[in-house]
Amino acid sequence: MGLVNFYKNGWFPNGWGGVFTTMLIVNFAFSGTELIGITAGEAENPQKAIPEAIRTTLWRLIVFFIGSIVVMAALIPYHTAGVTQSPFVYVLDLIHVPFAANIMNFVVLTAIISAANSGLYASTRMLWSLGNEGTIPKAFTKTNKRGIPVLSLVVSMLGGIFALISSKVAASTVYLVLVSISGLAVVFVWTAIAWSELKFRRAFLNSGHQLNELKYKTPWYPVIPYFAFISSLLSCVLIWFDPTQRVALYYTIPFVAICYLGHHFWLKSKKNNEEVLLEK
Repeated sequence: MGLVNFYKNGWFPNGWGGVFTTMLIVNFAFSGTELIGITAGEAENPQKAIPEAIRTTLWRLIVFFIGSIVVMAALIPYHTAGVTQSPFVYVLDLIHVPFAANIMNFVVLTAIISAANSGLYASTRMLWSLGNEGTIPKAFTKTNKRGIPVLSLVVSMLGGIFALISSKVAASTVYLVLVSISGLAVVFVWTAIAWSELKFRRAFLNSGHQLNELKYKTPWYPVIPYFAFISSLLSCVLIWFDPTQRVALYYTIPFVAICYLGHHFWLKSKKNNEEVLLEK
């Protein structure tokens, strides 16, 4: 079969639209790479561990994500691919691998557990950080004797359980909202990270520091940050042109607005309370 499936029907047999309409799903699949930055706060030697983690993560994405997609695209004609059967199972059956479905079920289950573990860690860590910065109540920063922020962990676990239950009892309503918000929020985060990198480098140099002081330098700066920022921003904008994914904007934008308003009133209330205490 070779690589004939890559070109026999043209590079984009159904047009460029499919690239943009699947962008939100693709971004959601690649979400989690940004967690490397969160772990920096607890790494024993972040100057060495974080750059190494970035490099190994990049290679894993290339091999396991992009590599597997290339293999499937080479073996499966585009008009044969669908959602009724896993493309991985299809390929394994194609090359006569026994128990293909069982193998993929095991792989998927392992991946789900891994994703849940990293998500729970990230959520707990972020709640602790928000509490530590005074954005949310300080109760979220309290830790046990092992250094675990118990309240942050419990709230994160309850959120995960709520999402799991909603996928069964309210799949077309509550769960749809949660998936839409989380999928688009990932793109928002990537956009913010890219913009922060651009602003940080400029501010760092303008404050009198030298580039060689940085322990890790973004490769091909500023091309990579600008590319990440523009492509992430385009992903958010182009979602509007796909009716099936436009719902993500309907839910995410109000959700973000509510979060910012809540944060504003929380800080205002906190400031007023501090002023009252000072007057006393």
